[in-house]
Amino acid sequence: MSDAVELVKIMKKAALEAVEASKPVNLCFGTVESVSPLKINVEQKMTLGEAQLILTGNVMDYRIKIAVDMDTDTASGSHVHSVEGKTLPGAMGHDHEFRGTTGEAGAAHNHRISGEQEIIIKNGLAAGEKVLLLRQQGGQKYFVLERIGI
Repeated sequence: MSDAVELVKIMKKAALEAVEASKPVNLCFGTVESVSPLKINVEQKMTLGEAQLILTGNVMDYRIKIAVDMDTDTASGSHVHSVEGKTLPGAMGHDHEFRGTTGEAGAAHNHRISGEQEIIIKNGLAAGEKVLLLRQQGGQKYFVLERIGI
C-alpha cells in the first residue's frame, strides 16, 4: 500500500511541475518604476520593460469621440467670452471665420452646447503606482490591467 501512496505523490508532484513549467496565465502585482521608458517591477522579483507590457485603456492615455447636447449652468455677473469659429461651408452662400471676445455681459444667461468632439482621456501611469498584471501563458508578455489601491 505504501508503494501506491508514494506513486500517487510522485505523480502529483510531476503534474504540478509540468503546469508550472508551462507558465499558465497568472495574476501578479507590480509597481511602476518609471514612465518613459515604462518599467514595472513585478513582486520585487523582476523588472519588465515596454516590450514585455501590453497596456489596457485603464492605464493609458487614449482618444475618444463624445457627443454633447446640453445647456451650461446659468452664469450671472459680469464676464467676457472668447470666441473662435467659422460658419458651416456653403450655409450662407459664402464662408466666414471669426475670432475675438464679446463685450462685457452683465445679464444672467446660459449657452447651448451641441455637437461631437474628440477628447483625450489622460489615464497614463505614474511612477510609484501599484498595478495588477496578468501574465500571458508562457510568461513572455504581461497585460497591465488596472491600478490598485487608489
